[in-house]
Amino acid sequence: MVISKTTGDNEEYLDSTFASRYVRTPLPRFKLPEKPIPKEAAYQIIHDELLLDGRPRLNLASFVTTWMEPECNKLMMTSVNKNYVDMDEYPVTTELQNRCVNIIAHLFNAPVGDEEAAVGVGTVGSSEAIMLAGLAFKRKWQNKRKAEGKPYDKPNIVTGANVQVCWEKFANYFEVELKEVKLSEGYYVMDPLQAVELVDENTICVAAILGSTMNGEFEDVKLLNELLTKKNKETGFDTPIHVDAASGGFVAPFLYPDLEWDFRLPLVKSINVSGHKYGLVYPGVGWVIWRSKEDLPDELIFNINYLGSDQPTFTLNFSKGSSQIIAQYYQLIRLGFEGYKDIMQNCMDTAKALKEGLDKTERFNIISKDIGVPVVACSLKDTSKYTVFDVSESLRNYQWIVPAYTMPANAENIAVLRVVVREDFSRNLAVRLISDIERVLAELDAAHVTAVDENQKQVKKRKRSVTETQSEMVNKWKRFVNGKKTGVC
Repeated sequence: MVISKTTGDNEEYLDSTFASRYVRTPLPRFKLPEKPIPKEAAYQIIHDELLLDGRPRLNLASFVTTWMEPECNKLMMTSVNKNYVDMDEYPVTTELQNRCVNIIAHLFNAPVGDEEAAVGVGTVGSSEAIMLAGLAFKRKWQNKRKAEGKPYDKPNIVTGANVQVCWEKFANYFEVELKEVKLSEGYYVMDPLQAVELVDENTICVAAILGSTMNGEFEDVKLLNELLTKKNKETGFDTPIHVDAASGGFVAPFLYPDLEWDFRLPLVKSINVSGHKYGLVYPGVGWVIWRSKEDLPDELIFNINYLGSDQPTFTLNFSKGSSQIIAQYYQLIRLGFEGYKDIMQNCMDTAKALKEGLDKTERFNIISKDIGVPVVACSLKDTSKYTVFDVSESLRNYQWIVPAYTMPANAENIAVLRVVVREDFSRNLAVRLISDIERVLAELDAAHVTAVDENQKQVKKRKRSVTETQSEMVNKWKRFVNGKKTGVC
């Protein structure tokens, strides 16, 4: 089933004008061509169509990395044909993944000794990582309920309404009730107090977000841990915490090392992070780390022996590329702690400059926080003339992709513009963006004034038309009467 819609016209054939020196026969769009075409023609046709895509570096909607060093690109290209699942054939690649898992586990303060191996796995982004972590929580909860002779058919998970759609997918696909803490105007992340109130004996975990997609804000995982510990003690529950650090996992350790959100908190049993976001790798790679082996049920791990040796695997898919894992290892050893810290600090400084520039326009309310991921989210102070959706659409005329959206449940009346500041979004680009936003605001102001003036003219014209018609009728009648009196016909 094709879920996405086809864009463009409904023509059955592709126009191959730019490749006419190689091929003159139009190509079918939705059927396999009868004959092969020259490689140059195939390249040119596809290349020309892709020109209509947006520019990745000007796509400020995406958290995903859009630039890497040439050396890292070379490593990716040399390993693009390696299937990671063939661990026996590519043992070094497997070793590099294991090194990444251990480096990230130590970064998140996992209780792993120097001679111990951390528990974790590379995934295709944080969506798969969340699915795997959620399955581990569900299975552990089910096993515990079975051992106690209690029902285990109605698991639930507690999150904020600001979670990404991958959590909704997990709940839907694996039949887990999603209990969402609603937001409120001015408070756009999960309230730990309300979250703990929703916890019951069927709750498999509470999911906290370190870096909300909506405004980049960190949720208070430490307070959640304290409140949940107290509730567990009072009720006899054993409800754990998962931290969705997709965006913030490669930011917080470097900029806020004293912030307690990770495995330093006893109830945090697993953490996911996106290597392709602030891990600085092209999509798609993610990671999920568990506190200990006890937090990952053995029955979820499969062992296969038909690829050359006995190999354990815990993934939703089977085959996947090796190149992103290799790129992740490159970034970790290339940058080290200080390198990541410098990049994240530069991103935060650029985000601060962008906030200050938007503040100077006196047209926006900034709703992102100073402590969080490098994201600038804002709403319009005055929406009587136009909305953030109009601003977003107009910015595309200057090639910027800046998303506009409404906040989740109970804060839907707040519409927001959001800019994600990545490593390749320089201070010069930030200055240019502010300039273009000011230009767009001026254009929208002028368009609004023109529309109002035109509307007023139309209203006056309609009113004057009635008056003039009545006056004309009276004048004609007077001329007719006067003409009769003078004998002039």
